[in-house]
Amino acid sequence: MDSLPDQSTVERMARIHKVWQWLAILIVSILFAGALEFAALPAALLIGPMLAAIVAGTNGATVRVPRPLFGSAQAVVGCLVAGSISAGIFPVFYKEWPLFLGAVVATVAASSLLGWLISRWRILPGTTAVWGSSPGAATAMVLMAGAFGADQRLVAFMQYLRVIFVSMTAALIARMWVDTSGIEIPAVVWFPPIQPAAFAATLGVALVGSLLGKVLRLPSPVFLGTFIFGAAVHLGLGVTMQLPHWLLALSYTLVGWSIGLNFTRPILRHATRALPQIIGSIVVLIAFCGGLGFIISRLLGIDPLTAYLATSPGGMDSVAIIAAAAQHVDISFVMALQSARFLVVLLVGPSVAKLVAKSVKQ
Repeated sequence: MDSLPDQSTVERMARIHKVWQWLAILIVSILFAGALEFAALPAALLIGPMLAAIVAGTNGATVRVPRPLFGSAQAVVGCLVAGSISAGIFPVFYKEWPLFLGAVVATVAASSLLGWLISRWRILPGTTAVWGSSPGAATAMVLMAGAFGADQRLVAFMQYLRVIFVSMTAALIARMWVDTSGIEIPAVVWFPPIQPAAFAATLGVALVGSLLGKVLRLPSPVFLGTFIFGAAVHLGLGVTMQLPHWLLALSYTLVGWSIGLNFTRPILRHATRALPQIIGSIVVLIAFCGGLGFIISRLLGIDPLTAYLATSPGGMDSVAIIAAAAQHVDISFVMALQSARFLVVLLVGPSVAKLVAKSVKQ
């Protein structure tokens, strides 16, 4: 009988017309984002809608962001990241490649160890914990996990929960770290004059990059394809892209909704038993990556916030949004290390998952 009130609540939410569901999500998103903006929290336009979507998703909302819209949002974020990369990062990467490689290997090893422990202790079945702990793009990890026989629901739960923890932690640290005293924040121009050539370049990069990502069968093809193609034309050909604030805000909102609406009650019920251990593993991984960021900051003499975001174990798109929103952050350095780690995870992820599965069965 205890489950009846919860079930009836879900049924009532499901009966609401989808238009009214979206309207409710939009209103709550505006309230949350407005409150976060008032508190001057970075990435408020991502986190606010994400929290609103979590409330809706866990209360039985049936709406989902259409895949083309989510893909378009990822492409815009890919353009943002590509346009923010400077050629100056490559000499640093080349000069300090052992440190970069060491940070990547250490993060992957730590996440794999946490996944192995969760599997070894029978908290989650098989390789689910390994995929769920992988510090890569959440959507790509969920899709790859399904292809290798892991429970996609639990992997999604772990990945998206980590994205939320990492996003909130990184945003709060960015807010506390940046000294805004005496700094006058410029007014946001929501609808600047459109520069035809630059705006057309943005649309072209998004379209071509998305198609290339799908043709090449890249994981997270839209984001990664746009990011790679956009970086190539930006650095190689000097192409400038225009990303109006209204377009970025819309994209952030769609990304936040897509993440939050994945938190349905069936997934939460399925993972309730393992929730303390999952949260503990996320906190440990965040702390471990924070320690790596501190070491890199000391060794290279770079901004500590830049080093922290570079090692932060979140999805590249979420970290990119936070890095772009925070002042004095070298987003090119952040994305260089994030991309290197992501590629390593893609290369070694299946092998590590199989190895863990064998060791757990022994």
